[in-house]
Amino acid sequence: MGIHGLRLLAIVLIAIVLNRLLKALTRRLVELAKSQTRIAQMREQQTKTMAGVLYSAGTLAIVAGATLAALPEFGFNITPIAAAAGLASLAFGFGAQYLVRDLINGFLIVFEDQYVVGDRVHIGEETGRVEHISLRRTVLRNDRGAVVSVPNGSIGQVANLSRDWSQTWVDVVVPSDEEVGRALAALERIAAELRSDPEWSAALVDGPRVLGVESLSLSGTTLRIGIRSAPMRQDDVARELRRRIKTAFEKEQIPLSVVQRVELAGQEGRKE
Repeated sequence: MGIHGLRLLAIVLIAIVLNRLLKALTRRLVELAKSQTRIAQMREQQTKTMAGVLYSAGTLAIVAGATLAALPEFGFNITPIAAAAGLASLAFGFGAQYLVRDLINGFLIVFEDQYVVGDRVHIGEETGRVEHISLRRTVLRNDRGAVVSVPNGSIGQVANLSRDWSQTWVDVVVPSDEEVGRALAALERIAAELRSDPEWSAALVDGPRVLGVESLSLSGTTLRIGIRSAPMRQDDVARELRRRIKTAFEKEQIPLSVVQRVELAGQEGRKE
């Protein structure tokens, strides 16, 4: 075997070794993401997608490099080819810079586990449930039922509303001339009953807890209750708490002012 044959053999062996290392690396990424939890299983699917893209792109780069390295052994002058390839890649880079940014940011979203399919997130001006994630885009179903496609490269700050727990405050406004102590005592009883109710205990992480007098105004005295619930259960708990407050206050003849407000963390107050 001549010197050219040895060089070709070395190029092929190096390419095979690099491909095997790349395959082992992508498999290791998938192994690290495996778990028995539901969220981790969804993340595993995202990692498999990422690993597949990395393996395909890396294999293409290895084959291209090996081909360019082998051409001189067959008598080809690769300088014009390399120059043309460099110009082509430069032109492609300018034209696909936004695509590259999307892919890089998508890789970081998956790798850092910022959110997974099924999470409720706030991205830019949109809030919704994540229905699909790829390295190029994130697809949300917003509160109006619309499907919103967000390029990953345009995603900056992300608020994940589905991790660990959710938080809500329920404000109860009683008239200014009403005895505050009586209203607070009634709220304490209502909160304790809800905490001890087995039908609602699974939805509660902490509370409801009566925090006290939130504000004073001519329209009445605002009493605040804090609730920390399981992810995405805060609205259900708040509705049940308002129902119980209304029923108990009617029974004990404690008047309510016209204004009652529920405030969600990170959002402006909503008057009802």
